[in-house]
Amino acid sequence: MITARRARRRNLSIVAAVGVGVIALTGCSGGGASSSKEFTYLGQTQNTAISGTLDILAKDQCAAAEKAAPLKADAIDGTTWDQQLQLLAGQDALSDMSMAGGTPSLMQEFIDSGKVLNLSETFEKEGLEGRVLPAAESTIKALYGGGDLYALPTEFNIEGFWYNKQLLADNGIEAPATWDDLVDAAATLDANGVQPFVAAGKDGWPITRLVGDYIARDLGPDALQKVADGDASLTDPEYVAAADAVAELGTEGYFGPAAGSIDYNTALNQFLTGGGAFFYMGSWALAAFNDPEQNKIGVDNIGFAPFPAVEGGAGSIDQVPANVGIPVMFTEKGYDDDVAQWLDCVTANYGDVALNEFGQVTGFVVNNPPADQPALTQEVQDIIADAPSSVLWFEAAFTPEATSVSQKNGGGLASGTLTGEAFMKLVQDANN
Repeated sequence: MITARRARRRNLSIVAAVGVGVIALTGCSGGGASSSKEFTYLGQTQNTAISGTLDILAKDQCAAAEKAAPLKADAIDGTTWDQQLQLLAGQDALSDMSMAGGTPSLMQEFIDSGKVLNLSETFEKEGLEGRVLPAAESTIKALYGGGDLYALPTEFNIEGFWYNKQLLADNGIEAPATWDDLVDAAATLDANGVQPFVAAGKDGWPITRLVGDYIARDLGPDALQKVADGDASLTDPEYVAAADAVAELGTEGYFGPAAGSIDYNTALNQFLTGGGAFFYMGSWALAAFNDPEQNKIGVDNIGFAPFPAVEGGAGSIDQVPANVGIPVMFTEKGYDDDVAQWLDCVTANYGDVALNEFGQVTGFVVNNPPADQPALTQEVQDIIADAPSSVLWFEAAFTPEATSVSQKNGGGLASGTLTGEAFMKLVQDANN
């Protein structure tokens, strides 16, 4: 397992390789609102939703904060985001607000070195508690391995099984509540000539997500953190059982022919044209579900089922598999009264503006949802609001090498060419 010290050395060596090309960024990133009387934000050129939402806020709900400290938003290419952030942090030149580090290990470095504002403490001091939904807050805390909040959820995606209501009804099947229910439903569908599962086996992660969710339901939400901490191994029998359960679906052919060669766009199209009953995916797919040009089965024909319970398991079905997409952090150095005014306004209004203007589901409390919001989007919002906590995805706490190995081999589970035991050994060996 890679230690924090080794991870730091690895990151520093990467920064040294790109240093000359990145150093020019410090002029545009801002050094904190206290010196410039601007509220500086740094994001990636590949993402316009955050800066777009901030621009709208600056002109309306956050006009007072804008007057005190005008928004100055900059963007840089995100392909070497972590390396660029690390260099800016080393020069004490992080923006007041920016997209968080792409890897939990880098964020942990920022937290340990006091670069990032402790939002739990700040919320209590400023009276901002209750503006981040509990499930989103627990996801961020788990992601960064601590008890405090260090980033805000500008996105919040839940994951589960989307299903074709008509196909289930035609075959006498109800939304599965347990893993055994899901397996029985797959057997019935297969026997009646319906492909049970649509999945992007070529991408790997839609399959490995199933392994991670099974582990959380069976062994509890902290089971994968135990692996990361070295207190358990993926090759332990109780962990292998999860991969075996998914591999058995592949062996039965429930993911369809050539499952390992199907990519995300193909799988999405297959589900939206009636080519399968169940589709495990995140709520980011709502944009496609709500688009009649893409969705040929009709949005009213799509239901959502949480990942089912494993009978006798230590996990709970209301612990929602989730991720926060692109969280944002605030710097400790730049925090002053002007930034505090921005933080107050952003946490109070970001969720509404992002949803109403961009259709983006966030981890913030929404006070005024759009009147014409699609029913499926509202259902996701309700699930998020009611969820007491969340669980992370399979590779969340793995090393980059283990993540790559896992996703490269996930398709083998779906196609039935790789056993659960062999898969877990490959990933565990890469994670050491």
